[in-house]
Amino acid sequence: MHSSHELETVTPSTVVESLRESLMAAGIVLPSLGIDPAPPGPGLVRLGSVRPDVAVKPAQAVKRGTA
Repeated sequence: MHSSHELETVTPSTVVESLRESLMAAGIVLPSLGIDPAPPGPGLVRLGSVRPDVAVKPAQAVKRGTA
């Protein structure tokens, strides 16, 4: 669980860059990863649409990390 201070310092742009770097280190590219220009507020991270063979890669990486 994140503290309220951690949530205040997390921005969509920092999360997108961190996620992009982590995924690239695992050999995964999500072409549509970006910031969603949603309504005002904290902002949203857009993961985008990918083929099933690409979508399975993050799932496998998470499984390896939690095993």
